[in-house]
This record gives sequence, C-alpha cells and structure tokens, in this order.
Amino acid sequence: MDKIYVSKEHFTSKPDCSQRSKTEEKTYDLLDRLRIPYEGVDHDVAPTIEACRAVEDELGILPCKNLFLRNRQKTTFFLLLMPGDKKFLTKDLSAQLNISRLSFAEPEFMEEYLGLTPGSVSVLGLMNDIDWYVDLLVDKELLESEYLGCHPCMNTTTLKIKTNDILTKFLKHTRHRHRVVKL
Repeated sequence: MDKIYVSKEHFTSKPDCSQRSKTEEKTYDLLDRLRIPYEGVDHDVAPTIEACRAVEDELGILPCKNLFLRNRQKTTFFLLLMPGDKKFLTKDLSAQLNISRLSFAEPEFMEEYLGLTPGSVSVLGLMNDIDWYVDLLVDKELLESEYLGCHPCMNTTTLKIKTNDILTKFLKHTRHRHRVVKL
C-alpha cells in the first residue's frame, strides 16, 4: 500500500492560492459563486486508489475512481465516475453505451477538453468543457453516497462535496447532463 502525507488541517472556504495553480483557484471561485459548500484537505500526489484511501478516510468519504475514456474513432469522450473499489471492465460499459470499443483517452484530449493533466481527472474539470465534448457517466452506486470526493483540478487536494450539489448546482452551471450506468 502506498503511503502518502495527508494534512490534518481541513478547510471549508477558499484556501490561500498563492502557491496553487490558476486552475485550482478558478475551481474554488466557481464553487463559492455557485454556493456549493466543500471541505478540503491537502495531500501528496495520490497515484493509486490505495494511496487515495488515506485521503478519503481523513474526509470520511468513499474512494471515487475518475476515468477519462473515448470511442475508437476518438470522436466521443466520456468522464466516468465510479466507486474506487469496483473493477472496471470496458466491455460492460461499452455494451451499455452501444459502443463497440472504449479506450482510455490520451492526455492531450484530457488537456484540450477538461484542462486537466493525468492524475487530476475530476468532475470539476467539466467547468472547462464549454463546448460539451465530454459526456458524464456516473455509476449508480455513487448516487447512493451523500458525498463525492473530487480534486479541484489538481491532484494534491481533495474536496468533499455533496453529491446532490454536483448534480443540481454544478452540472446545471456547466450545462452537462449525466447518464447513470451500472458497473
């Protein structure tokens, strides 16, 4: 199991952003403007779900896996949110979407459409998808959780946000819809 440092100091309002990226600062500004409460904690880069468990334990949330996917032709892109402990089988999701083959999308598409880098994939990156290239897929099981854990577009911080606030306030603002899938 990967061990990472997780701060014991939680924040519930925009932290000092002098040492943070402009994208992360923009995320806090949007959440505040939409009146979406959050609780956050800073930590080392968490490269695996196992490493993320320490962060989720600190915030009292379930691990969430965020996968950026595409079709074979590289014309349709998906952001999949699913429980971190669930195994992802491409064929199961492909069948639900009536797509012959799904693959992980290349980092350049992640940067172009979500403004994110590998490891920082988050539902909050949809704020950068102003032309709606990315479809949001949410595993049914996650919708049963009161809170979602997500990065503020930077993988050294995790936020705890009410699932309903993401679905009703955030997605309404970005004008993205979500599709429920069962994995």
